[in-house]
Amino acid sequence: HYDHSPRPAQRRAFEAQLALAGEVGKPVVVHAREADDDIAALLRDARATVVLHSFSSGPRVFEAGLAAAAYFSFSGMITFRSWTATGLLTACPPNRLLVETDAPYLAPVPHRGRRNEPAFVREVALAVARARGLSFEDIVQQTADNARRVFGTGVAAALQPAGAAS
Repeated sequence: HYDHSPRPAQRRAFEAQLALAGEVGKPVVVHAREADDDIAALLRDARATVVLHSFSSGPRVFEAGLAAAAYFSFSGMITFRSWTATGLLTACPPNRLLVETDAPYLAPVPHRGRRNEPAFVREVALAVARARGLSFEDIVQQTADNARRVFGTGVAAALQPAGAAS
């Protein structure tokens, strides 16, 4: 987005990161911003687990992400009136769905305009539940299971109600 380095150098560095992550068995968290063509092309050959962080890309990256078995992580943007990609949110396979806050930015409604906090992920999960016609509890369970599969067993405690076992 900011183009602090030439695009070819950015592509080479991204390819190297994808290759390294594949070699060591670690996920790659990708924030695709104004680079849909490049991201879609590079995902085709990805051998690493990819998380498309704060997903707001278009159909080209969505289709490439599906083909690469990527995870799609949705942030507070999905609560904004300007959000237009509800079709991609609802088309995301349940086993590839994640929620996030992207703190300190992109606070969900009703916290928009304030510093974003990890606790606000609840609002994102509620919005996902509404969009997909599912219960909040179903979304929490599904996204927690997905997060554990990608990042390990200790990551989903933030979604659990206070005092609940994970």
